Amino acid sequence: MATAERVLELARVELGTKEIPANSNRVKYNTWYYGREVSGTVYPWCMTFVQWIFSQAGVSLPVKTASCGALMNAAKRSGQWVTKGFRPGDVVIYDFPGGADTDHTGIVETVLAAGVAAIEGNTSQTGSQSNGGEVCRKIRPYNQIVGVVRPAFEEEDDMNIDKLTDAEVLALGKRLLAVMGKQPVSPALAAELAEAKARGITDGSSPGAFCTRAQAAVMTLRAVKD
Repeated sequence: MATAERVLELARVELGTKEIPANSNRVKYNTWYYGREVSGTVYPWCMTFVQWIFSQAGVSLPVKTASCGALMNAAKRSGQWVTKGFRPGDVVIYDFPGGADTDHTGIVETVLAAGVAAIEGNTSQTGSQSNGGEVCRKIRPYNQIVGVVRPAFEEEDDMNIDKLTDAEVLALGKRLLAVMGKQPVSPALAAELAEAKARGITDGSSPGAFCTRAQAAVMTLRAVKD
């Protein structure tokens, strides 16, 4: 299973793809979905574009459909329908003024203060927004968003060490030492460790943990004095 970023990488490659000829709905996403080349007004392709991208990425959506409403309803049944806290990779469903309740769809690329930036099929920069014939990046306000479908992506490791506070790094270090300290000493070192304990150089606790410079200095001094 792929991550949200992988889905967006695939979607970005498709930017600028157009149906040929114009106003025909003849486009590769429809050909993939219907299993044959189709054209005509009954074949809008904003949803088949989304379905194609997720299929290429190997990520399942709640239902394979060419209908925005059908995907929304399937997501509600599967617990994948979200109406706030949008994320990159979500499948967004729009309701444009004067149209149907579910007019259009796209894949959220960036969440903005006033809406989202999404990669959408069958839209345009200046013409029809729900039947424009091109894959475009669009910015849409929140008041046009009905909700989003939250795909089941592979978990991404979003830990950024550089963003951790000193306290968080210290807590992580203590946890690491605790885990490593539980590891037993190797048989090859067991005799020497026992002798060091007997001579008071170390107490022998947490034998697998890292040693600080201060601890190393103290143990060295104890060994020399002994």
